[in-house]
Amino acid sequence: MARLPVLSGQKLVKVLIKEGFAKVRQKGSHVSLEKGPFKTVVPLHDELAKGTLIAILKQCGLDKEELERLINR
Repeated sequence: MARLPVLSGQKLVKVLIKEGFAKVRQKGSHVSLEKGPFKTVVPLHDELAKGTLIAILKQCGLDKEELERLINR
């Protein structure tokens, strides 16, 4: 199983937008994204905590391997 990468909130938003998610709104330092039935909120922190990143991936229907593929694309 792939290790979880260390990402900033801004980098994760860019990756998810490339995957087809749309930025719905932003309130302060939190960005709401959605794609079909998948909805999530990404905090724009310099470094996302592991638990936060895992929760966002689950909400997006992605796993660690898919995230690695999207980052390296």
